[in-house]
Amino acid sequence: MVNKPKPVFLLAGGRRAIHVSPDPLIQAVFRECGVASPVVAYVGTAHGDDRGFFSFMANFLLEAGAAKVNHALISQEKADLKKAQEILSSADAVYVGGGDVEEGIRILEKKGMVDYLRGLYENGKLFFGVSAGAIMLAKKWVRWRDPDDDSSAEFFPCLGFAPIICDTHGEQAWEELKVALKLADEGEKGYGIVSGTALKVFSTGEVHAMGGSIHQFILQKSKVIRISDIQPFF
Repeated sequence: MVNKPKPVFLLAGGRRAIHVSPDPLIQAVFRECGVASPVVAYVGTAHGDDRGFFSFMANFLLEAGAAKVNHALISQEKADLKKAQEILSSADAVYVGGGDVEEGIRILEKKGMVDYLRGLYENGKLFFGVSAGAIMLAKKWVRWRDPDDDSSAEFFPCLGFAPIICDTHGEQAWEELKVALKLADEGEKGYGIVSGTALKVFSTGEVHAMGGSIHQFILQKSKVIRISDIQPFF
């Protein structure tokens, strides 16, 4: 029997992560697993599988109730991808860490891991990510051929498990999110995940805010307009 895809959790990290442990947002993610103390597989391609990043976040996940956090090493030139796949397939949930969105996706594509991760998602594996990792789980993001020229901006595909466009930590102006939306289709919405909040995204595109209000924008007549915030369930 094939399982249905679970909701994807996109977290901004930040305020809550600094001041509250265990983090109730992470605990809410774990409850979705249906396992009291889930085993978490860690994907760190956005930061080159840096062990310091892994150690910090692994401790945070353990404090929130994870039974174990296993690092699925992918970035290194001679990474054992079979072992990484075993770690990913045996976990109750897959965490995608922060760093650089484009680099994180580039490595997954280079190592042929995108389709493998998609298969896990489609068969019911729970995925969640923080900051750049959250954006990697969405459908696409923006890059600049010339960082000083917004007209050089273009989309590149992400994993697409959350069928939306989103950004994290940009609550001062959401400049990158607005540039991304200007490249999108008329009527497309974009979501600004404020530091310390999260967005629960269903495969249908339905979204629920967690931990605080989520900023919401829409492209109308070639203009990006902010519309009403999405209010949290808790």
